[in-house]
Amino acid sequence: MSDASLVVQRPTTQASQLVLLFHGFGSTPSNMAGVGRQIAAIDAKAFVVSVAAPYRSDLGQGLQWISVTGLTEGNRPERVAAALPLFVETIRRWQSDANVPPEATTLIGFSQGAIMALESAAGGGSAIAARVIAVSGRFARLPELMASGVTVHLVHGDEDTVMVPAHSIEALAHLAKAGVPTSIDVVPGLGHGIDGRVLGHILNRVPAPARLP
Repeated sequence: MSDASLVVQRPTTQASQLVLLFHGFGSTPSNMAGVGRQIAAIDAKAFVVSVAAPYRSDLGQGLQWISVTGLTEGNRPERVAAALPLFVETIRRWQSDANVPPEATTLIGFSQGAIMALESAAGGGSAIAARVIAVSGRFARLPELMASGVTVHLVHGDEDTVMVPAHSIEALAHLAKAGVPTSIDVVPGLGHGIDGRVLGHILNRVPAPARLP
């Protein structure tokens, strides 16, 4: 296991909010650190962490929450479910470190990180985070229940062939039907990645200090 998480900003006084960023498969915390720095620039009191996935990638580069070797639609939910307890434990550990409650916590995930963030909000009960921003992600399986008090924002490139945008569009309809506050930005001409437009959408959804509960 690896714990190479990158603390982008740790306020010297009580944090206004906790923002946790989760990178994609085969990447490292440095890949999401730029997003974290932009968030830190708009809220000097935000506790911002780019979280390391715990395992070395089985393709030899970067890190992972779940293996993609032999991954299918059939076994994806099982693999994600097996990784979820450690993912939730990681969120709770950073909440404890920052002394910030779920109501002031935002999860931002890209690709596999987005899958894990979305799944952490599924299953009913109280939300572990008030906001999930999922970029180029999907649910392992569309949930029957979602945690109470969570808001979901989906961002997806319309030319993404790694994680097709249909997953986010389907999730939007499913969550909206269930009464979960959900929104989406589909980015024209973008594949599987984060560009300036995606960054803008993320920054628009991270609460400014005045909007925090």
